[in-house]
Amino acid sequence: MKLALFVVALLALLWLIRGAVQRRVRPPPASPADRAQNTKPMLACAVCGIHMPSDEALPGRGGVFCSEAHRAEFERAPPNP
Repeated sequence: MKLALFVVALLALLWLIRGAVQRRVRPPPASPADRAQNTKPMLACAVCGIHMPSDEALPGRGGVFCSEAHRAEFERAPPNP
């Protein structure tokens, strides 16, 4: 019985120490100024309308596209009058 109580107390102590270390190691949350620098404009695909960051968008004749397949589909379609 003493051994079981000792093991439980040891596990509780290790759990508390682990929590304290994680709180100390975790980086502070980003400030609003940092978040503003990391944001990218979002653009909508001309075919499906899904939004994606501007650096992932594929430019084409009719706007920007989420994939090469959507760009090809848009460029194959007849022009709207």
